[in-house]
Amino acid sequence: MGKSDKKRILLKIGSNVLTKESNAISQSKIKNIALQIANLTDQYEFVIVSSGAIAAAKELVTLEGKELNVKQALASIGQPYLMRIFQDLFKEAGLLTSQCLLSYSDFEKEQSKENIENTINVLIENNYIPIINENDTVATDEIKFGDNDKLGALTAALLKVDLFIMASNTNGIYTKESMNTDNIQTIKSVSNIQSLTKEIEESKSSHGTGGLGTKIQAAIITQKAGIETWIVNGLNDNFLADAIQEKTNFTKIKVI
Repeated sequence: MGKSDKKRILLKIGSNVLTKESNAISQSKIKNIALQIANLTDQYEFVIVSSGAIAAAKELVTLEGKELNVKQALASIGQPYLMRIFQDLFKEAGLLTSQCLLSYSDFEKEQSKENIENTINVLIENNYIPIINENDTVATDEIKFGDNDKLGALTAALLKVDLFIMASNTNGIYTKESMNTDNIQTIKSVSNIQSLTKEIEESKSSHGTGGLGTKIQAAIITQKAGIETWIVNGLNDNFLADAIQEKTNFTKIKVI
């Protein structure tokens, strides 16, 4: 089955989801994501953009040095460990995975973009799920920019996916006026992204380097590319199926 038969989803998983907001990668969360994807493969094909290399390395080592250099070194140590966890747990669910390391500069060159698109299409056609992260050892944009939100959006736009889902640690974006009440309200559907920026309470997290601001920046990229974006709570066990079946509260950023 090719792209014409199945809807293609780019799923971006943040560090807070992968660690379940703890100090270690949650194998149960990755297993849960694998099982969800396995149940959806009849109708959907997936590309994953995953953060978490630095969080993975922190389980293994403590390094000394300048902060940015240490983060790059931690990413180098954590990336193969993170990929092994993905590979093992996805294999248990009957899924094949592959690793793609990209840098933002790759999206500035036509030849690189063509190579990325062709490679990922071959992987998907052969039933491999590409798992993408930024090549942190040579680039610092992800560490600076924010938890792979932009990388996910650029990849979604390049691959012309049908849907871009950002798995975060909130039920989407909340209305500002409800933030200080007992009844927090999710903005369920919006097409005017500028109106969203007014609602944001910037909430940076312990592992993720982004907040909701970087998610909105990412949604601007995908909206321009004609792709709908969802911000869902990846901490929930059945977040993919529940969002697809509209059983849960999340934010849908529609195409104009």
